[in-house]
Amino acid sequence: MNQSKEITLAYSGGLDTSFCIPYLLEKGYIIHAVCINTGGFSAEELKDMEARAHELGASHYTCINVEEEYFEKCIKYLIFGNILKNNTYPLSVSSERPFQALALLQYCLEHNISTFAHGSTGAGNDQIRFDVIFKTLAPEIEIITPIRDNELSRQAELDFLAERGFAWDAVQKTYSVNQGIWGTSVGGKETLTSHLPLPEAAYPKQVSLTETQDLSIHFENGIPTKINDTVYEKPIDLIKELTALTDAYGIGRDIHVGDTIIGIKGRVGFAAGAPLVLIKTHELLEKHTLTKWQIHWKKQLADWYGAELHEGKYLDPLLRNIENFLTDMQENVTGTVFLQLHPYRFTLSGIESKNDLMQAEFGSYGEENKAWTGQDAKGFTNIMSNANKIYYSIHKPTTK
Repeated sequence: MNQSKEITLAYSGGLDTSFCIPYLLEKGYIIHAVCINTGGFSAEELKDMEARAHELGASHYTCINVEEEYFEKCIKYLIFGNILKNNTYPLSVSSERPFQALALLQYCLEHNISTFAHGSTGAGNDQIRFDVIFKTLAPEIEIITPIRDNELSRQAELDFLAERGFAWDAVQKTYSVNQGIWGTSVGGKETLTSHLPLPEAAYPKQVSLTETQDLSIHFENGIPTKINDTVYEKPIDLIKELTALTDAYGIGRDIHVGDTIIGIKGRVGFAAGAPLVLIKTHELLEKHTLTKWQIHWKKQLADWYGAELHEGKYLDPLLRNIENFLTDMQENVTGTVFLQLHPYRFTLSGIESKNDLMQAEFGSYGEENKAWTGQDAKGFTNIMSNANKIYYSIHKPTTK
């Protein structure tokens, strides 16, 4: 092997990507450790990550911030679509990966580096998400995956690092944590079972608030712009503020169970208070401002969008078409949603919007009708039942 061959490593500071640095160094590579920041890291954490990369043996370290691009090209559509995988998971990690891969690919091209490495195992989704981007846009770049290629266990990685003098604390040894602006995923021994919950200590942030708190979130054309009376010019700043608040309550914790891209069932814990609050408040606002069939058809396309994104198909041009559809649907989704925060949960109170379609002048559900008469309602039911009345006059219903 050419002892001076350069390689770009997708580096997050976790066990898997940290293992890759001394491993690739011993294979003769000059390592460019590149962190793609999709949010979730403090300035201190990013500084420690850089120091750790150099300590492990990386020759170069770069951190590229793609938070705003990630919001504009993905997160806002997850909000527009109220997208929760299996009605549970807000695609916290899966939606990040295409943007990390695209930024890493750009780094390779700008620095004329023809080899790329990432720390994915052979049993998860991320290996597909990274590889598909590279194979689609730059198939000439060689992809190296030390953990997947050597079929290494987490313990084998820890042993390898310990033999070279690199230690990990107890939590890092036990749990795999991926932090991002759209939520944090947590994997450990409990998520490898079908019945065990994650303990409190597995989550990066602990509960510190217990008193009920009233909150309001304002949306303009589907985009969150205010928390209470505070206006945020950048939605990512609003998301960060909401994350800090919901983390303090322990809101947004759950375990997602689903089918992986490669066909096996999997469980992963997550903490995603801000995504869940924004999706559910936005969804409530849409219930008031969109028509029945707008909501129906938007859900069909939004679910498809989430499924495609989860499976690493961000580059499919169909997703650009669906994004246009979702954006068009937000024209009247403007208003304020009121909610309450409690330890480990939140409740929705109601909304205020100039576009609210729940108008008393047309009638109050279950109380009184103002836009039609009782005779009108009787005629409506006669006409509505006519087609099925004809059908069942010929095909007599049977009872068992």
